[in-house]
Amino acid sequence: MPDQSGRSAVVTGGNSGIGLAACRELARHGARVILACRNQQKGDEAVRQIRSGLGSAGEDARIEVRNLDLASLDSVREFSESLDSDLPEGLDLLINNAGVMAPPQLRTEEGFELQFGTNHLGHFALTGRLFNALKRKPESRVITISSVAARFGDLNFDDLQSTQGYRRWAAYGQSKLANLVFAMDLQALITEAGLEMKSMAAHPGVSNTNLTSAGNDLDSGLFGLLSKPFLMLSDLAFAQAPESGALPTLRAATDPGLAGGTYIGPDGLREFRGSPVVVAPRKLALNREVANQLWNESVEATGVDFDFSPVTSAA
Repeated sequence: MPDQSGRSAVVTGGNSGIGLAACRELARHGARVILACRNQQKGDEAVRQIRSGLGSAGEDARIEVRNLDLASLDSVREFSESLDSDLPEGLDLLINNAGVMAPPQLRTEEGFELQFGTNHLGHFALTGRLFNALKRKPESRVITISSVAARFGDLNFDDLQSTQGYRRWAAYGQSKLANLVFAMDLQALITEAGLEMKSMAAHPGVSNTNLTSAGNDLDSGLFGLLSKPFLMLSDLAFAQAPESGALPTLRAATDPGLAGGTYIGPDGLREFRGSPVVVAPRKLALNREVANQLWNESVEATGVDFDFSPVTSAA
């Protein structure tokens, strides 16, 4: 990994799993790392773990915790306003990592289905609110974490909030497909606007983290059958450790040779595990008609849009 000194990074869900592993390595290489977490106590404990793991270098590591609940658009706004005022020079890296997987049917503060609301809409709003800070830094990057489950997901524009029936794994697949569509579409819009920044996506393959513990009951039907092996693999030695699962994220975030719109995942069988390489997104994720519809739905749901105008120099 190249030296990250002088770079600032926000990692959502940086207190556990692949987010924690990514934060540790970014801090090890000199970045200022902001863990955006719902739980301050867990965030503080994560910082202690990172500093301890870095040895003597941990004392000088620039790491901090800030409260962010992606299931609350008010929390997203408050976090973004506070961060933007503290980073007048801009933000180098936003890693949209946090997520929930296959919980019982629950709603966000605004009434969105929890997985779609947290995994996609919360990150959409966060990226939009931090977009000006990102624009201020040439070659800034937005990395959005998808999943192998995006292969089986579908965007049900007639019922994105699962009000007509809830299947937890189908809702999870939909949210992770939305992450991938958003990442690819954002890069297309960045290119059209001629901005000096990049949007990329990554997925960890099958990684053994606490995210999988929520999905203890499986839906019936085809999606449940497809999901069961995925969940079983995550509990076995076959699954990658979080440190390995974080490698696609870290490569997307720091490899200077990657173009915007790149998707990084493991190189092993069915991309379940392995070294981080460029992988192909689903064709659906590159469909501009689908992307435009998802973008418009997301703007309407969150009330947040993006300013793609060029950065102007201060007078």
